[in-house]
Amino acid sequence: GYHPGARWRRLQGYLQSFSTFEKDRSDDLSEHISPRQKRDTNSFLYTGKRCRMESCFDFSLCERNGFKVYVYPQQKGEKISESYQNILTSIEGSRFYTPDPAQACLFVLSLDTLDRDQLSPHLPLWNEGKNHIIFNLYSGTWPDYTEDLGFDIGFAMLAKASISTENFRPQFDVSIPLFSKEHPRTGGERGYLRHNTIPPYRNVLRFMEPKGKIRISKRSFAEIIEDQHCSSESPPTDKYSEEMLYNSTFCLVPRGRRLGSFRFLEALQAACVPVMLSNGWELPFSEIIDWNTAAVIGDERLLLQIPSTVRSIHQDKILSLRQQTQLLWEAYFNSVEKIVLTTLEIIQDRVLEHNSRSSLMWNSLPGGLFTLPRYSTHLGDFPFFYAKLGIKPYPKFTAIIHVVTPLVSQSQPVMKLLVAVAKSQYCAQVIVLWNCDKPLPAKHRWPATSVPFIVIEGESKVISSRFLPYDTIPTDAVLSLDEDTVLSTTEVDFAFTVWQSFPDRIVGYPARSHFWDSSKERWGYTSKWTNDYSMVLTGAAIYHKYYHYLYTTYLPASLRTMVDQMSNCEDILMNFLVSSVTKLPPIKVTQKKQYKETMMGQSSRASRWADPDHFAQRQTCMNKFANWFGTMPLVHSQMRLDPVLFKDQVSILRKKYREIERL
Repeated sequence: GYHPGARWRRLQGYLQSFSTFEKDRSDDLSEHISPRQKRDTNSFLYTGKRCRMESCFDFSLCERNGFKVYVYPQQKGEKISESYQNILTSIEGSRFYTPDPAQACLFVLSLDTLDRDQLSPHLPLWNEGKNHIIFNLYSGTWPDYTEDLGFDIGFAMLAKASISTENFRPQFDVSIPLFSKEHPRTGGERGYLRHNTIPPYRNVLRFMEPKGKIRISKRSFAEIIEDQHCSSESPPTDKYSEEMLYNSTFCLVPRGRRLGSFRFLEALQAACVPVMLSNGWELPFSEIIDWNTAAVIGDERLLLQIPSTVRSIHQDKILSLRQQTQLLWEAYFNSVEKIVLTTLEIIQDRVLEHNSRSSLMWNSLPGGLFTLPRYSTHLGDFPFFYAKLGIKPYPKFTAIIHVVTPLVSQSQPVMKLLVAVAKSQYCAQVIVLWNCDKPLPAKHRWPATSVPFIVIEGESKVISSRFLPYDTIPTDAVLSLDEDTVLSTTEVDFAFTVWQSFPDRIVGYPARSHFWDSSKERWGYTSKWTNDYSMVLTGAAIYHKYYHYLYTTYLPASLRTMVDQMSNCEDILMNFLVSSVTKLPPIKVTQKKQYKETMMGQSSRASRWADPDHFAQRQTCMNKFANWFGTMPLVHSQMRLDPVLFKDQVSILRKKYREIERL
């Protein structure tokens, strides 16, 4: 129903092209009408200003099937701009998408251009706009910034760039950043500081508009002001302005043709602290981002006070601000997909309020998109917040041994592995995942262990089932093992002690690497022993159990199905996932002698590893995965962690992990 305090009226209007909003609409309106009169006569926003989730959103649609998003089918002959197509593609490729409107909780128009008198007769699901979200970039232009979209949005939410605080409906609309049509759909570039976690000292304040309309430097605050308003919309093109951007500590972000400008995202990426000079602009994703930790919110009426203000900020605070720009850029802004997913996640948190993220989850690494509150709302259940909370992960692990070959003798590698792992002082439980086509062996066939031991029969017998988030895992750490892995108790103990210091990483033994094959213009996979690596295979690796949940719910079903059909590459996919979350490499621990041969050489699976088709599949996987992630998330490392005193010329009796040297 209608909110009792809101005035609603049907406005004769039309949907205008996503791309043509960029053009001023002042030609259509009388130049003599004041902004206030325009608001009173034309603006959709002012009639529905009191809309909130509780009054203008039907929560019952979300209770049946969860948070699912439906995109209207595209009409033949409809022209759609590249930017809007990127938005629709991002939604359709997300885990929220449903092709069935009956299952949907939220609806997105596929219409980028709609030149009709009324909206609702042509949209049978419109329902006065309830549970609809409308994306808009280009309304609200200089000089009066009137935000008329040209049609009645009814009860629909707006995901809008350059929206004013006056027109923004809190907990209903979503403020998004203004982005150019060149903004990548997926993947996105890393921030400038990716190689400089502690950045070099820069000039205190220096920034130049590419067209020379404003230049601000240390020497003189306002050297050039050539126009009564600054155009900061065109991305910097000349090398001089780009160089200044990357060599500045603070970047002015004045209002341009609209309240928001492209300069904002450019500053974030460059690790240049944005100095906001756009009074009344509702900053992007203000509902979840604490902008005081990454920007300086200035007042454009007090322009000349800006230099003294920024010079008074301590170097430690400047470093913190700049590091936060990088977190926010990479977590929410560096691709259209991230902007769209952040918008949807914000709305999902409102809908499922009892399962929503805390401010710390949104504003800390790795960001809200990788911290799924449906897993837990308790920070201590994730691998990312132990240091912030001053706690450590649970000091034991659960071993999961993946078995695909039948038991025929007590001397099989899996039997020895089970005994060695169960003897570890850190082992809480051993789970055997039986993915073999043969019936489960009788209980007496398995060796006796001093820790709880359970066998789970894989329902579908697919390889991804090794990464299901089983309720029977009581610990934070999972030791993932292939049945033919050869490990001693000492090696298991050492790997776990290393993992306790790096609980967000994969820690383990068999290392592999990726490389760019320029002759084929594709990614390659190699198992050669070299001086670096970028993957640690999950045949013998420890990681946090949260990654089982992410693997199962965050990754698209298409990738998991591909892996299951090939019975290959699940270990590569897990490495892609973890590195995309952490932006860090896995950690390899001490290589025991002849590890490579013994690791894969004692079972029927040995033939798989020697099979050229198996290897070729892994090359294909690398490129399919990189395509979905939109980038190559794997990171090379040259670090291996050995026990202290390893190979040192001291008595073996003084060494804690002496067995590793004897192997």
